[in-house]
Amino acid sequence: MAETTLVPPAPAPVPAPAAPVGAAAPPPPAFAVALVNGGPVKRQGARPEEFRDILEQSSLAWVDFTLGDMGVEAPEIAGAMGFSQSLVTQLLSNRFSGYEDLETELGILVPVIRVEKLDVRVYRLLFLVRRGVIVTLHPPEVVRMGRFYRYADVYMRKIKGDLSVNDKVSAFLTRLIDENNNGNFNGLRKIEEEGDEIGKFLLDPQSPRGRLAEDIYNMKHALITYLNILWASLDVVNDLRYGDAELITDNPKLLARIGVAGDDINRQIALSEHMSEVLASGLEVLQTIYNNQLTTLNNRLTSVTTWLAILATAVMVPNTLATVLGSPAFGLGAADRGWFLGLVAVSTLLSAVAVFAVIRWRGGLPRIGT
Repeated sequence: MAETTLVPPAPAPVPAPAAPVGAAAPPPPAFAVALVNGGPVKRQGARPEEFRDILEQSSLAWVDFTLGDMGVEAPEIAGAMGFSQSLVTQLLSNRFSGYEDLETELGILVPVIRVEKLDVRVYRLLFLVRRGVIVTLHPPEVVRMGRFYRYADVYMRKIKGDLSVNDKVSAFLTRLIDENNNGNFNGLRKIEEEGDEIGKFLLDPQSPRGRLAEDIYNMKHALITYLNILWASLDVVNDLRYGDAELITDNPKLLARIGVAGDDINRQIALSEHMSEVLASGLEVLQTIYNNQLTTLNNRLTSVTTWLAILATAVMVPNTLATVLGSPAFGLGAADRGWFLGLVAVSTLLSAVAVFAVIRWRGGLPRIGT
């Protein structure tokens, strides 16, 4: 979608290609669901002006906008929908989550998680609330609001008509936050699936160390990011429950629903921490494997060093004899060559046997290949 969302479309736009048969249609740039005269009304559009009439007639309305650039378009959309642009700017200055209560309007920033293998991607979902109106703003990668739009009118129809405006807003806002949390919870399942694949990789003792260490790090990083997002979501839910905002209900039953959302996040945090403990155990196993491999290599080097010591000692003795006997002081002739060669051979053999026996007696001769 182009960044100029507020600009009217061209007089003769080129129609988009038809979606393949059986494929879900892409979500519209904006849509709304509202309670008008006790019944839900759904509408799709592209500009805030297209929803003003149903906002004026409704007792409860939800409008969703898909934005290409949150930093630029979100303040403009908020201003067109009757919110303070400074409220949006303040919320977007936060990294993962935020909560701003200005009495007559409320702003909430929650994280959205999408996990692809071990790549945890975080997006931002913005809730703007004023009396009887909920506006959500998000980038195109966030599609869960579009999925909820399909049956949002069914849920809105179940909201009792005798409830106050704050009660209706709180009930629907809690449902939207719960929808986002449920989508975030799927990320842990995907991380667990990738962790199982890494477990299979660990079973192979010939696995490349470089790849193994990288996979372990990626999984650890994914879990840490996922836990950070859950903690940020929990902060928002707690602020919403205990912040005592003017636009949020005082009904204990509706507040209990917000508490249930917080309990769900706490359970996911507990599961993630348990998985982190399992990962730590896997790292201990990996360290044990590396230690065993290093021990095996050290034993082989010790074996090679031992045999080299034996050979060096065997050569050193006859070399010393040859050096001494071959000196001009002895003046050996051709007649003495036989006993000299015999002496060299016997001394070499005796020195090798002696060193071998001493090392074996002291237990310093390891087996080759262990």
